[in-house]
Amino acid sequence: MPDSSDKAQPHLLNQQTNPQDISAQESVPAPDADSLEITHPDNPLAPVVLEELPPSMQAACARAGWDRLMPVQSLALPYLMDGRDIMIQSRTGSGKTGCYLLPLVPALRPAYTCTQAMVLVPTRELALQVAKQAEVLMEGTGLNIAVLYGGVGYHAQREQLRKGAQLVIGTPGRILDHLLRGTLSLDNLRALVFDEADRMLSIGFYPDMKQVQRYLPKRRIYTSLFSATYPHHVLNLAKEFMLNPCLLSLSQKQVYVAEVQHCFCAVDRMDKDRALIRLIEMENPASAIIFCNTRANVHYVTGVLQGFGYNADELSADQSQNAREDVMRRVREGKVRFLVATDVAARGIDIPALSHVFLYEPPEDHESYIHRAGRTGRANAAGTVISLVDIMERMELDRIARHYSLRLQEIPNPTDDEVAQVVSGRLLTLLESHYRGLTSLQKVRSRRYVELARELASLAEGEESEGTGASLLAMLLDAFHHNTLNELALPSGKKAGRDGGEISSPTKEGEEKKRKSKRRRGKGRDKAQDAAGTQGKPEETREAAPVAETSADTDAGSSAEAGTDAAERQSDRSRRRRRPRRRKSSRSGKADSAQTSPQPQASGIGDD
Repeated sequence: MPDSSDKAQPHLLNQQTNPQDISAQESVPAPDADSLEITHPDNPLAPVVLEELPPSMQAACARAGWDRLMPVQSLALPYLMDGRDIMIQSRTGSGKTGCYLLPLVPALRPAYTCTQAMVLVPTRELALQVAKQAEVLMEGTGLNIAVLYGGVGYHAQREQLRKGAQLVIGTPGRILDHLLRGTLSLDNLRALVFDEADRMLSIGFYPDMKQVQRYLPKRRIYTSLFSATYPHHVLNLAKEFMLNPCLLSLSQKQVYVAEVQHCFCAVDRMDKDRALIRLIEMENPASAIIFCNTRANVHYVTGVLQGFGYNADELSADQSQNAREDVMRRVREGKVRFLVATDVAARGIDIPALSHVFLYEPPEDHESYIHRAGRTGRANAAGTVISLVDIMERMELDRIARHYSLRLQEIPNPTDDEVAQVVSGRLLTLLESHYRGLTSLQKVRSRRYVELARELASLAEGEESEGTGASLLAMLLDAFHHNTLNELALPSGKKAGRDGGEISSPTKEGEEKKRKSKRRRGKGRDKAQDAAGTQGKPEETREAAPVAETSADTDAGSSAEAGTDAAERQSDRSRRRRRPRRRKSSRSGKADSAQTSPQPQASGIGDD
């Protein structure tokens, strides 16, 4: 995390422009600002128009063919130019790319052939799209751009970095690869951008992002974060990477911040089970509840989810109280990712940080819809409710929406090809991350199969039959995908240490380990004290102890009330007490010899 002492540093753009506080000058209305519901940060700044930008930024807009700023650009640019760490709500197509690229035009220094700004994006397609716009805005400025993403070779990317790229755009996994290989250095980084942070987390990039954090400079880095919604894990991500971030939110039409999105997907009744799986694979929620109207459907949907490899369980009214409590315990422990339930069974349950609710079928009454939707979006966090409806059910859902004045958003029923593309990108991220974690021996072992993999992948489509060629590779990829299907690491909001690791509070398991360790250390100290005390006693004192214990044994054995068992137990305890004393005599010699030998001086971390 950046040092808070650096907070007062002037921003790298302050020599170019200095937006005035909104309280000090009359507000300049932004284009279309009246149609937006805007939540400003503390100490708000006035919107800016194109003519008020520095000349270099105006020239960049002219190269891009922009004759005015988009609303998000007009509102956010003053904060970015003022050097605040800021979270900006935006969706694709709102102008956010130009929003964070424009301030970099005057900020980056062509004379320095080192990485000065980095943009993290979730996918290769978005990386290429951002790079294309950056090339237009930075044309003729002498700035170089490197685009880093997985699934391709390293040679061309290394050449881009070798020439000196002031701006690096890429996915967290491939950027981490270059950092580990030493082909990318972030020592001179001045600005960091997270674009579509919610998608990056849903893909599973969080562990890679935490590894990248270890390579960031320890000084202040100006950071901005863009996301369509701000659920708990996105807010936690901001806490871990940003210094006192402020939030600028815009609400218009289908743009939501810290509220519940009400969506529906029109599907055929006979295709609901597969449509549910496709939506889950596209959304990739950390956890969700799937509501059904009947116990039979609860049981069926649970079986479908489990058949696709998900950690799913059911909650219905015909279960015993103990069974329901056991299910909820495993849900809260994170052992169940998807809970399938009826309305009656789910009354009153509260699952923290639940991001999604799926309605396999609309409820039978209006109030049940509000109850179902209320399971997500708690504590001012964003949530999503997705209803699967056929033609008749759509009519009922519309009546519910009119009754509660809800704004429904239709989402398309994803095709198998669309799901395959999304899942393949997510799988590639996991594979690259898994490969980085291999030991040297494991990498040597895996090289034995490189030629076989090439042979399987080289078969032409017409030459393949089922169970040969690429289908065998697909089988292995599917097995790997399902082995990691329920592993989705998300930010916890803990502060990061200087090495990028989390300083987290111990869990119950960790506490138990600490208690056991303390007990072991305590026993060790007791033995050491006994040994030290015994070695320090005169010879006659050490010899007197066994005599006293023997007499105790005799008294115990002669007692009629204690009996034979008591005498045997007392004798066992006596033998256990004598046994260490026989060992201590041999250890005492070692201790004496150790005291006479020279001791090495302790070396601290800084001595290296």
